[in-house]
Amino acid sequence: MRFETLAVHAGGAPDSVTGAVMPAIHLSTTFVRAPDGTFPSGYAYIRDANPNRRALETAVAQLEEGASAVAFASGQAATMAVFQALAPGDHVIAPLDAYFGTAKLLREHFLPWGLAVSFVDMTDLGAVRAALRPSTRLVWTETPSNPTIAVTDLRAVVAIAKASGALTACDNTWATPFLQRPLALGMDLVMHSTTKYLSGHSDVMGGVVVTREEGRVAERLRALQSSGGAVPAPFDAWLVLRGIRTLPWRMRAHCANARAVAGFLSEHPSVERVHYPGLPRDPGHALAAKQMTDAGGMLSFVVPGGRARAFEVAARLRLITRATSLGGPESLVEHRASVEGERTRAPEGLLRLSIGLEHPDDLVADLAQALAS
Repeated sequence: MRFETLAVHAGGAPDSVTGAVMPAIHLSTTFVRAPDGTFPSGYAYIRDANPNRRALETAVAQLEEGASAVAFASGQAATMAVFQALAPGDHVIAPLDAYFGTAKLLREHFLPWGLAVSFVDMTDLGAVRAALRPSTRLVWTETPSNPTIAVTDLRAVVAIAKASGALTACDNTWATPFLQRPLALGMDLVMHSTTKYLSGHSDVMGGVVVTREEGRVAERLRALQSSGGAVPAPFDAWLVLRGIRTLPWRMRAHCANARAVAGFLSEHPSVERVHYPGLPRDPGHALAAKQMTDAGGMLSFVVPGGRARAFEVAARLRLITRATSLGGPESLVEHRASVEGERTRAPEGLLRLSIGLEHPDDLVADLAQALAS
């Protein structure tokens, strides 16, 4: 089945009782027992399972070609569950260039808890190999990365990790399963912030972890979901599933628009550098072309003049909105260094763009007038 067809039909079917084409939203927190004490519906309590959440998990697992999926109330909760599935004393290798919230979780919560962590440049396979320890249990990747859109060779990282018996995980939020399938490249786990492209409308928060196979890790994640209770509300799950139905068509437009914007910025005299793997001269271009079907809707660019100039350019934008997050229909701009604080690795002149679904000529025109001075 083609991806477009699967996106429309995964996790959903007409209601067997009412014939409703769209799934109902099941808000009940509890479910009836049979006289013998069992639960004939398969549901007992909302923290353990819910029809909307189960439909979402089924859909994302199918899109990623995984064995199972576990949905959470946020991408951070999903990421946290993966680290919680480890044990104190275990060692994690994580990327230097990645969503700053991931590093924050590791530094502020899991280092005190007992995990050991090494942060490395994931584009340097020698550095990944050198970071391995006998206690390494997980190699966490993010590709393309936030905010410099670096591309990690997932097959190569898997080969390095497997040689030492470590699990591998990929934050696939920016690429989505439409553009990249980490499990097919050998990864054990895939995480998505469903807040972003999977929902696609800037109106819901959530996260999900997909496992390549059933077994101890999948069972541990499910137990953490149920015991911890960081689960999405039924309406949130319903909204993400709704967004998935249009995912492939939205991603095509995001990618096409980002290509047009990146091309414009790469030729602009007031732009120092553009980070976008869709550009032939980008360091990640060849690898992205090999493991992704397109380069995605995220890019960043650097203006000379540091923070002051970056703030000036962002303030002059009229169509592109200054706001956090990404993956919605509207284009957003953000100065990552000021958001991430003192530990940031983002250059002071870097602005991150989430390219939305507006006409590309309008986006280019907005950036042209903002850069003119």
